[in-house]
Amino acid sequence: MSLFLIDQEKCDRDGICVSECPARIIELNKTDPVPVPSELAEERCINCGHCVAVCPQGAFSHRNLSPDQCMPIKPEWELDPKQAEQFLRSRRSIRSFKNQSVERSKLEKLINIACCAPSAANQQPWRWLVIEDSSELRRLIELIIQWMRGVLEESPQEAEDRGFLRILSAWENGEERICRGAPHIIIAHSHEEWPWGLQDCTLGMEYIELLAPSLGLGTCWGGYFYSAINQYPPLYQALSLPSGHLVHGVMMVGYPKYKYKRLPQRNEPKVTWR
Repeated sequence: MSLFLIDQEKCDRDGICVSECPARIIELNKTDPVPVPSELAEERCINCGHCVAVCPQGAFSHRNLSPDQCMPIKPEWELDPKQAEQFLRSRRSIRSFKNQSVERSKLEKLINIACCAPSAANQQPWRWLVIEDSSELRRLIELIIQWMRGVLEESPQEAEDRGFLRILSAWENGEERICRGAPHIIIAHSHEEWPWGLQDCTLGMEYIELLAPSLGLGTCWGGYFYSAINQYPPLYQALSLPSGHLVHGVMMVGYPKYKYKRLPQRNEPKVTWR
């Protein structure tokens, strides 16, 4: 099968697909301006789906994607500026969670939508590790406590500067501040050879963070967990990640104990206009 097919009865020869193709691999036939693949189309296509998604007539079918496989955009669901502002400004980092597990279907939904995030050259390099079992999460947290104790022993000033003393003191008093009682974490990782793994995984994780409230969930970036993975080999090994993979983010997930009522102000942006 050719890289793409055009329904010539539906195609209105507007050239939109040509303009929107990021790889510039679509051309217009010189005799009849129907889109055709360029000479290097097979090699350079990044399978982004722009061509199928942008066609007003639904005339464009890619080898890996047809119009029927695409969910249509419903204008009535689009947010107006005020709704979009509230949606973005109401995001909160949740640090108080209910003692309640999240349904796997919701965790799967988070990850499915995360995979819709932009990525360099549409490589979608992210891989996901979900720590769903609470006892397994507890075991991993105990490894982080071991790491913090080791840092405290070797470099007390560093441990104090990084807030480890508070974490360790709380742990001794029965309070867990690594994951704040979140029942699950989601870890994003990619192969070390992909140079934009950090950026791509961060974008995917941010989609998780933004979607979560619509599912009744709360999230928070797991800074201590993330730091420990990169600095404490026993924790990295305990995660059994694929060979050559780097972790680029850890997200706590659970049902928030409290609901926020207001939108706090932030600092004025520091902008240079040129």
